[in-house]
Amino acid sequence: MALAIVLIGIAVAALLFHALSPWWLTPLASNWGQIDNTLIITLVITGAVFVAINVFIAYALIRYRHRAGHRAAYEPENRKLERWLTGITAVGIVAMLAPGLLVYAEYVTPPKDAWVLEVVGQQWQWSFRFPGEDGRLGASGAQYVGADNPFGLNPADFRGRDDVLVAGSEVHLPLGRPIKVLLRSKDVLHGFFVPPFRARMDMVPGMVTYFWFTPTKAGRFEILCAELCGVGHSNMRGEVVVEDGAAFRAWLKAQPTFAGARAVKAAMSAAEQGRGIAEARGCFACHSVDGSASVGPGWKGLFGRTVTLADGSRLVADQAYIAESIRKPAAKLVKGYAPIMPPFALDDADVDAIGAYIAGLGKNAVSGGE
Repeated sequence: MALAIVLIGIAVAALLFHALSPWWLTPLASNWGQIDNTLIITLVITGAVFVAINVFIAYALIRYRHRAGHRAAYEPENRKLERWLTGITAVGIVAMLAPGLLVYAEYVTPPKDAWVLEVVGQQWQWSFRFPGEDGRLGASGAQYVGADNPFGLNPADFRGRDDVLVAGSEVHLPLGRPIKVLLRSKDVLHGFFVPPFRARMDMVPGMVTYFWFTPTKAGRFEILCAELCGVGHSNMRGEVVVEDGAAFRAWLKAQPTFAGARAVKAAMSAAEQGRGIAEARGCFACHSVDGSASVGPGWKGLFGRTVTLADGSRLVADQAYIAESIRKPAAKLVKGYAPIMPPFALDDADVDAIGAYIAGLGKNAVSGGE
């Protein structure tokens, strides 16, 4: 009897939780009410099944409880009951799946006037690309990815020369304009997810996935990675800034094009190139440059400082140590940090450039560990 009361209490509590939940009518920032309706249909069906099963078990516990002089009737099968259960289950599954298929078809069918945004994922950062004045994105491929070409654009494809590159984790979008989002991963499986937009799609290495949506509310919205992509997965965050068309065009105009970025790089100092390499390799996901705490040791004031290692020994963080830490991160682990950094096979020029960038963030000859 007590178990029956508990089951009925669970069913009632579940219904009250959803009826009184403050998150039930969360306002959206996009036009994807259809997705919410699909979720509600699924929730209603599964909720009804959940309540029915718990109430049935409670009823069976009370109705068929042990009583002196009563014995259970052996009934190995009941074809009529099996047909009813099979039919009801089939109807329930169709009712849950059919709306989802219709919504998904709409989700991957963008209007012709949709603005194209390419999202590139890599451990553990986001980068973005818009088409230039010609309205077309240039070809890209894994074989073109390098320290001087982190987006992997084909240098011989003239369509990509005016492509606008956004290397940071913040991207701006125009308010009220349909956006077709192309998704590409450079390393492992990622999941582009902006919860307020009800927008999510996996990013699979070797293929391009896509969806579309229309931002209908100005503001800043967080980007998350929805697939466990490595030890730094929780740091793979970004922001979408939705703003009016004039502000968006001004922001877009300030971003570099592919051709412009390559021309600028040729004139860069070693430290500037080092920053670009570090950004392209996702180093800033774990190493701060402003002295704030992060997953890995901060770079500000690191060069020339004496650091304490996990084994208790101490050394000066010079160029040789930085090079070894890039190629063999676990060889000399700084005390207080987990061995989560993967090795990077960078050539000497790239390693020297990153070292020059770290050195430019400030030296500190005073002894002191991280």
